[in-house]
Amino acid sequence: MSYEQIDLLITGLVYLGAVLVLILLGKLLYDKLHPSFDLREELVEHDNLAVALAMVGYYFGLVLALGGALSGESDGLGSDLFDIFYFGLLVLILLNASGWINDKIIFRRFDITDELVRDRNAGMGAIEAGSRIASGLVIAGALSAEEVDLITAVVFWTLGQLALTLAIRLYARILAYDLHAEIERDNVAVGVATGGLLIAVGNIVRLSLSGELTTWQEDLTSFGLYLLIGLLMLPLTRVVTDKLMLPGVKLNHELVGQERPNIGAGAIEAFSYVAASMLIGWAIF
Repeated sequence: MSYEQIDLLITGLVYLGAVLVLILLGKLLYDKLHPSFDLREELVEHDNLAVALAMVGYYFGLVLALGGALSGESDGLGSDLFDIFYFGLLVLILLNASGWINDKIIFRRFDITDELVRDRNAGMGAIEAGSRIASGLVIAGALSAEEVDLITAVVFWTLGQLALTLAIRLYARILAYDLHAEIERDNVAVGVATGGLLIAVGNIVRLSLSGELTTWQEDLTSFGLYLLIGLLMLPLTRVVTDKLMLPGVKLNHELVGQERPNIGAGAIEAFSYVAASMLIGWAIF
């Protein structure tokens, strides 16, 4: 192994250590903001799948968002570490703010903690996971642009959160069933499908925010155009899934028309949304 390779390895380990510190801070912040339940107790003693899904989504979203903070060319170890912690702390603030917005605005009809802890609603756990992953993708996109600064990152994060809110509300309106009612009755299949939709929207927002910054007018116009195209194509995905992946079967019937909702059908719908967002990215962005 050459000296340059050893140097790169050591530098990489230093960066990894810095990110692990931020993840630990993220855990402490999450615990501080959710004093009503103990994670270890819910997972180990109560085997609470709903809380487990929500926590996996939070950590996955945190890792994705920190990936945005780590992206870009190196300016030297000292400068890089400063940027990692500077933008890493911003990530922690924005990700937990996103969680509050999602809980209090997008799903304001629910007491999220009550659904996760008392009801052990795995459908809500899947939605929480999807919303946290989506928020992580939005933050990653906001931080990945070249020469990004604090104001630009916060503005693009705000636009991304608005896009998530708009998307889930439109989704709820075009469905043939009451999304909130199905979540309330612990429909895991619907929760999984909705979580997949949120992740797909978050990925499209991330792609819309990526690229080199130019002027506010050009950047916002480009963001709005790409986001509109992506969001319009996602509903078509559901139709294609119905016709191609499950010929002769109606997803709505599998999700809500049976005594025991088909979680597998929910997973297929979630996959179709996420896969479509990736294909849209490769084809358009």
